[in-house]
Amino acid sequence: MEAYTDFAGVYDIFMDETPYAEWCAFLDAALKRYRIKDGTDDELLLQEQNAVLDLGCGTGTLTELLAAKGYDMIGIDNSQEMLQRAMEKKERSGLDILYLQQDMRQFELYGTVGAVISVCDSLNYLLSEEELLTVFRLVENYLYPGGVFIFDFNTVYKYETLIGDATIAENREECSFIWENYYHPEEEINEYDLTVFVKTGERQGECSFRRFQETHYQRGYRLEQMKTLLEKAGLVLLEAADADTQGAVTPESGRIVLIGQKSVKGKS
Repeated sequence: MEAYTDFAGVYDIFMDETPYAEWCAFLDAALKRYRIKDGTDDELLLQEQNAVLDLGCGTGTLTELLAAKGYDMIGIDNSQEMLQRAMEKKERSGLDILYLQQDMRQFELYGTVGAVISVCDSLNYLLSEEELLTVFRLVENYLYPGGVFIFDFNTVYKYETLIGDATIAENREECSFIWENYYHPEEEINEYDLTVFVKTGERQGECSFRRFQETHYQRGYRLEQMKTLLEKAGLVLLEAADADTQGAVTPESGRIVLIGQKSVKGKS
């Protein structure tokens, strides 16, 4: 079943404790730290350098926060339903954000960007190294020389040990969900089946609910795999950190954030 269809309507409810503001601060600091400074006064080139692509932008919460900090944001997601939520936020905020419905394995831009970000384990939905390499090469192609690629990923350790074959349930006033998790060690694939109940009304003290299900698949990766794939795509690894502690990566890191950079060689 296709992921992020009906679930898009309740995604932000269940993600309301996600530290988006902290993520935004981290990304903003990293983008400023590695900001392209080539001395150009060409207005078009300056616009490209300030452009940031949010790959797998979802409902656009983080995209909005970065746009509010002055970045020229582009959001790409494969889910029409998630992008509809992002567009609704854009209409409310009035921020100038370009949203595109595209598969990240085949995304296209009209020019280069100064940075590409991909967080909240979006890249774990790519289930093979070949797919990851395809995306990394596209990122390298559309990055302005010296531009950076900042992304996170869930590790094999997280799926195998921290999550495992667990069942999680959560009840909210508007909706409830049951998350049944299954880890397939041979393929290092994590499957989770979501059953969601959304409140549709109340009559004579009785509530009515709509029930739907979605199945999601993600693959865990290791730091060395990502380093190798970045190198194959022509990107240089600048930083690697535990995404939750922002400290050094350890064997027990459940999520890792990497910063890669496009070479400035050959820049015209």
